[in-house]
Amino acid sequence: MSPVFEDSRLDPTELPGPAEAALRYLASTGARIRSDAAGLATSADRAATELERPRGVLVVGSEARLVRSVLEPVCPVPMVAWPFDRLPAWVGPLDLVVALDTETDQLSSAPGQSCLESVAEAQRRGAGILLAGREDSPAWRAAGSRSAVRLPVLSADPMSAAVVVLALLGQIGIGPHVDPEQVSRAADLVAESASPHHDLATNPAKEMACALADADPLLWGGSVLAARSARRCAEALRRASGRAALSADADALMPVITGTAVRDPFADPDIDGLATRPVLVVMDDADGADAAGRARLEAACRQHDVAVRSISLPLGMDQAGPVDRYVTLLLEGRFAAAYLALGLGRFGVGDGDDR
Repeated sequence: MSPVFEDSRLDPTELPGPAEAALRYLASTGARIRSDAAGLATSADRAATELERPRGVLVVGSEARLVRSVLEPVCPVPMVAWPFDRLPAWVGPLDLVVALDTETDQLSSAPGQSCLESVAEAQRRGAGILLAGREDSPAWRAAGSRSAVRLPVLSADPMSAAVVVLALLGQIGIGPHVDPEQVSRAADLVAESASPHHDLATNPAKEMACALADADPLLWGGSVLAARSARRCAEALRRASGRAALSADADALMPVITGTAVRDPFADPDIDGLATRPVLVVMDDADGADAAGRARLEAACRQHDVAVRSISLPLGMDQAGPVDRYVTLLLEGRFAAAYLALGLGRFGVGDGDDR
């Protein structure tokens, strides 16, 4: 039997240990970014002198695709996110290998991705290396101290490492300007609004968790980074609820919405059971991309009695940079997933039973 969502569990006085740890981890995102950016100035100075403009950029490791998504619109040279250990044959002395050698995210079931083989091979080929990772890691030692720019990452948080790497690449003219302090402030705003000490009426993350308590979420984002945040939030919602959560483009979501029967107002949950229904969750980063797709989805939802919710930016962030907006949407979605797991009683329960 599926666990029953109880909003009384969201009371901060009732938080079990695993739930408190997960919420603290999310709330400290801004602090982790600041900690990892502490040595950015020194590394940027060395990168400016050691790394010439490359022929191409290859990004490996955790959150490589996030780095690619941010770099692609402005990067002056070809670049690719590479998911394999062995480097492609074309990488040579004229290219730059960006490696994010971090441990797994504490709230993710995916294992960490070591960059040891990629970094060692890049070193043998004489390619430029920009490595973000722990100073005592095998990849850090394999990169060497002369041929690589090494950026120490203290927190082992993949997203934090990606923010700092993007900031450094922006300073040497390969990517857009990214200010880690500004990203940290955006994360702090989300942590404040989603604090467990705010009640349901003033906490958007708790409100979203209640809206998804008996739903099958359909997540959609119009821009590249909004779509990526939708995929990551869908992962978090699947882990939180043990139910389906789909992230896809408008064409893929339309058949699910149009195939939903109109709600029966006379249905009795005690007799007929509490059936889950899809809920469209729009990741609104104020980018305005694919406005037609959003309008089409929302029109279909109105026609088929499908609820529409949105995860949007706090006031004053409409002009924020793409990384700030991405981190904001991702954190808001992950807070909502944490409260959903809390309301379902799934924190600290290995088999997912309601206790």
